[in-house]
Amino acid sequence: MKGIYFDGKRALYREDLPRPVPGEGESLVRILTAAVCNTDKEILRGYRPDFQGVMGHEFAGVVEASPEASLVGKQVVGELNAVCGTCIYCRTGRPTHCSSRRVLGMHGKDGCFGEYMTIDTSLLHVIPQGLPAERAVYTEPLAAAFEIMTQVSLEGKNVAVLGDGRLAYCVVQAMRAAGKRVTVIGKHPEKLELFKPFSDTTLEREKEGYEIVVEATGSPSGIRQALELVRKKGTIVLKSTYAGEVSLPFSQIAVNEITIVGSRCGPFAPALEALASGRAQFPEITLFSLKEYEEAFAFEGFKAGFSLEQPDSGFPGG
Repeated sequence: MKGIYFDGKRALYREDLPRPVPGEGESLVRILTAAVCNTDKEILRGYRPDFQGVMGHEFAGVVEASPEASLVGKQVVGELNAVCGTCIYCRTGRPTHCSSRRVLGMHGKDGCFGEYMTIDTSLLHVIPQGLPAERAVYTEPLAAAFEIMTQVSLEGKNVAVLGDGRLAYCVVQAMRAAGKRVTVIGKHPEKLELFKPFSDTTLEREKEGYEIVVEATGSPSGIRQALELVRKKGTIVLKSTYAGEVSLPFSQIAVNEITIVGSRCGPFAPALEALASGRAQFPEITLFSLKEYEEAFAFEGFKAGFSLEQPDSGFPGG
């Protein structure tokens, strides 16, 4: 099987990877489109030092085999976290924090940068009819943005999104789909142009600050910028993930009674609905072949991904 394999230090294009075999409760998915996330790039910088395997976690594919017969032949997207169902987090409604979870393309589980992947069947979501795979591939990052609305109330609050890249754009689209217009604070006028149809944009902070600041810069410096923007007794929602650590002025956080909320994976159903209905809109993804993985990782446009060629014949052989 062809795929992009991370050996613990670097990404490699390989054509000798074994075709995955589904375990108990798993489905086999043939990948149609897979997207590069900033987290994938952070893995190359050391974000997941213990991971070795096929990279990638944003995908749209076709179910080739499944214990749930109705799924076979359906186009699907899928969640990241395979969970045990019995630990304290699973038992208390926090399965994405399962003590023994496996995470696609990041921890203990091969991802989607290959011709095939296996995934827990319970994590699959059927793509609505009429939604192309090239748009459906945005489901996972959009779902992560919808998670914000499950964590904090936006009602009556002025909200700023800090950042002008893909992560910030996902946040804006989720909030737009939920009927909330926000202010996007960025550094690049040319990037902010993309946000203008959906939000207010600025290069400078409002003097009185913001009740809620969503930190979506993808940079270690973002949290300090967010602390400068948020009002006293306000809330910072932290969306960025990156390799390395940052130091923070904890006395300032305590004195100003700032709430910091970490935010990660989110609900797929509203994300799929928003994409299918057009309430969330994204630029077209720029697709590469798996062999062009270095170009895809270095791509500086909005979103890069992989278009998978029809796999070799002989399924389910090697």
